Amino acid sequence: MAKDYYAALGVEPNASPEEIKKAFRRLARESHPDANPGDPEAEARFRQAAEAYEVLSDPNRRAAYDRGDTLDLGDLFGGFAGGGLDDLLRSVFGEGGLFGTAASGPAAAPRGRDVLTRVQVSLAQAAFGSAIDVKFRTAVVCDVCDGTGAKPGTDRRTCPTCQGSGAQRVARRGLLGTMMSVTTCATCSGAGEIVDEPCERCSGRATYQQERTVGVEVPPGVTTGTRLRLNHEGEATGRRGRAGDLFVEIQVHPDERFERQGDDLTHRTSVGMAEAALGTTIEVPLLDDERMSLDIPPGIQPGWVTRIGGQGMTRLGRRGRGDLVVVVDIEVPTDLSAEEEELLRRFAELRREQPAGRKRRWL
Repeated sequence: MAKDYYAALGVEPNASPEEIKKAFRRLARESHPDANPGDPEAEARFRQAAEAYEVLSDPNRRAAYDRGDTLDLGDLFGGFAGGGLDDLLRSVFGEGGLFGTAASGPAAAPRGRDVLTRVQVSLAQAAFGSAIDVKFRTAVVCDVCDGTGAKPGTDRRTCPTCQGSGAQRVARRGLLGTMMSVTTCATCSGAGEIVDEPCERCSGRATYQQERTVGVEVPPGVTTGTRLRLNHEGEATGRRGRAGDLFVEIQVHPDERFERQGDDLTHRTSVGMAEAALGTTIEVPLLDDERMSLDIPPGIQPGWVTRIGGQGMTRLGRRGRGDLVVVVDIEVPTDLSAEEEELLRRFAELRREQPAGRKRRWL
């Protein structure tokens, strides 16, 4: 019975070349012997997928297969021993091969790790923006060896194992014959170079730990949790590498005068009973440490609210500011003098109110 190459790849007979290639890429990653060591069934599935792709990816072979012609597959895998399978995988996955490791040339220049640090700012700094200095500890390029890792007066030399390529080709025998895999060179860890006499300052690592100070511009309107990204200000890796990024997480310190709600600020204050009844003028604090006068109309009730436009937080990334919301409560006295009590009782009498009777005062 003829082999069903379409079924082997899990595609329909009218599948496009792109669909066939995509199906083989998936199956190759799942069943490749390097990803399933010691699993003969996975190796057999890989062989079937490779054979199916080799037939269906060639227009002439596919046309012959669809017509039901007999295919001479005697030399289909004949080139595998000479690297044919490796060439097949590179044609599908690119020069990096099945698992993305370059077959030649030194490993890509390493990248330093990103660094996260947190900094506190005042509510006013968050509202109007501020230039601040951020201190953090991270790896910096060694200033003795200039990031080479080699002792001054010496230099790195080409790795004798990989001849500077940073990779090794490893032959592995299987059902498909000899398959070539590409791995990172174990001698130089993919750098393509080794150090015979390491720098004493950094012990050959090309970097060492040091505290750094970086200036940061805090944009107006930030909130707690806002992260600012400074490219290439993170961990260094040496002369060949690229530094990671620095992330500065903002934490806005609470201000006892205000409660923040988005772009608005709320300020709570209180007035006396007489002031609430007759009206008064109070002073309200502003973010810039200034104060403004606010007229309280007569007859306000507890929890009276008014808005002062444009005195809240700056809107992050937008124009304008939020509002300052002022909430006014009424303070009821609890320590009345005899004279004050007498006046209040007279007031209650005029208002036809019925307060509780007098309580004996103990000296």
